[in-house]
Amino acid sequence: MNKNEMEAHHVEYNRLSEEVRKAQARGLYGDAIKLAKDSWSHIDGMLQYARRHLKVEISSIDTIEVVLKYAPLLFDKSSLDEIGTLLKECRTVEKNTSENMGEKLSNARDLMWNAHRLWNHIEHHSCVYQNTLRDTLGGDQDQWRRMVELWEKMGLLRRQRTGTSCQLSLATRFGELVTGKCQFCGELAEAPKAMFLEKVTCTQCSQHVLFVILDKKGIEPQRN
Repeated sequence: MNKNEMEAHHVEYNRLSEEVRKAQARGLYGDAIKLAKDSWSHIDGMLQYARRHLKVEISSIDTIEVVLKYAPLLFDKSSLDEIGTLLKECRTVEKNTSENMGEKLSNARDLMWNAHRLWNHIEHHSCVYQNTLRDTLGGDQDQWRRMVELWEKMGLLRRQRTGTSCQLSLATRFGELVTGKCQFCGELAEAPKAMFLEKVTCTQCSQHVLFVILDKKGIEPQRN
């Protein structure tokens, strides 16, 4: 790979990385994961350009970190599997960063397993308090707290302050049938809510877009 090719990968990687940050800021976490994965084909060239021509050492790959952070909480096993494939095919990731990516991937898989446990626990109990999670599920209370705080930020869980703790309830169920609206042509479609957490192909206009989930009255939620 010559200098111009490496520089082109470096530029495109940074462009996509910025798009990932914008998607996160808008609360489009499924979209952020998709954009992050789109950037991975540019990692090798980006790393080589940074090391050889910018004389910069990269400690971690931000677009991999995004997937490690959010995919477990969306039960997105396939994206974690793609990281495993990337680490095997692109050895420069492990060689040119200071992070142990294999260990971080293993931790993300463990996090997804614990996320399943917590989600099922909240789904099957009418009254769950945040400060009892370690007693009920074991493990690290700080990890449970970080998990529910991220779910709240993602709009998947509600936390209501009650005394010295927070009562937890699901804001959504991934298998629940909901109505989504195509952002491109306005076509309405009904599907399990999990399908609308990332881009899908509209059957009407054939655009690959993120559907807006409508409330039960068919009204599009307003963004602040």
